[in-house]
Amino acid sequence: MNPLRQLAQLGQSVYLDELGRGMLRTGDLARMIDEDGLHGVTSNPAIFEKSIARTDHYDDAIADLAKGGIDVVELYETLVIEDIQNAADLFRERYRASDGHHGYVSLEVAPDLADDTEGTVAEARRLWQRLDRPNVFIKVPGTEAGLAAIEQLTSEGVNLNVTLLFGLRRYADVAEAYLKGLEARVERGEALDSIASVASFFLSRIDVAIDPELDRLAAAGGARGDRAKALRGTAAIASAKGAWQRYQQAFGGERFARLEALGARPQWLLWASTGTKDPAYPATMYVEPLIGADTVTTLPRETLDAYRAQGEPALRLDDDLDTAAAQLDALAELGIDLDEVTATLEREGVAKFVQPFDALMDALREAVAKARA
Repeated sequence: MNPLRQLAQLGQSVYLDELGRGMLRTGDLARMIDEDGLHGVTSNPAIFEKSIARTDHYDDAIADLAKGGIDVVELYETLVIEDIQNAADLFRERYRASDGHHGYVSLEVAPDLADDTEGTVAEARRLWQRLDRPNVFIKVPGTEAGLAAIEQLTSEGVNLNVTLLFGLRRYADVAEAYLKGLEARVERGEALDSIASVASFFLSRIDVAIDPELDRLAAAGGARGDRAKALRGTAAIASAKGAWQRYQQAFGGERFARLEALGARPQWLLWASTGTKDPAYPATMYVEPLIGADTVTTLPRETLDAYRAQGEPALRLDDDLDTAAAQLDALAELGIDLDEVTATLEREGVAKFVQPFDALMDALREAVAKARA
């Protein structure tokens, strides 16, 4: 059996971390839903920059819209909202058959709003209304400013994919914001059973940040160097398993049980940044150890293809939790401050989405000018 479909049988949702008009037109996405058992799609500004600015799939639509005097931001939203809606419609049957647990497609608020609570709330509300689909997530960054937005939007019944999570403290804050949002709805006598949310915990970038320091320590030799060498490539998976334990604490106690009795759903962990960036690591490195029921893994196309070819599905998320905790402690003992590292990764993560978003806006301005000329 296709290993990707086996993940679904084990209770893990598989999302594709890619979306574009080409895969919608050719039926490629519909084929993966059918053959791979795909459960959803994630998108981000970098993905849309590639699909819109670097292909010709949108040229006709851009030319037609440009003639009507549309501004560039509205042009961008019109293009991506159509793609998100069409993708969500492909997943509608999976959403219905799973009672709303699967079948979601994500659209991100503008990345330059990462430190703007009010701007994030306003844009998320507007996109949620424009999309007009029950099986979509609005992606909101889990920054300090994002926490209040998460609480407010959850209280309003907006489905959220909280993105750019790297650290355990920030993840715990996000889970708390989600719970507070649900509790606010209860206080107003509003329903909980239609709300879905995921928290996207990013993986490979953690090792990309920490491995060079471990290599430097290892090069110094001695017992300290040996410990550093042994820890290479462990920080991301150890952090993910730590997040899983915090998930169980947040959603396994009496507080959430009261909400669950009223129809609430836990905010599932979603494993993001699952493509390996170090050629020394296997392509499925960030998939195999984190297979667990009631979680999501979102895979770029290359990782999806690799797992289809060589995946070995089995429930492993609860394995070696003590080892993972010990690895995080060992990193601290070597002088690596994970809180500091993950705070830097958050700032860099926002910038890595702002840059392609700005590049896309520039490309659309050029395309509009060309079409009007």
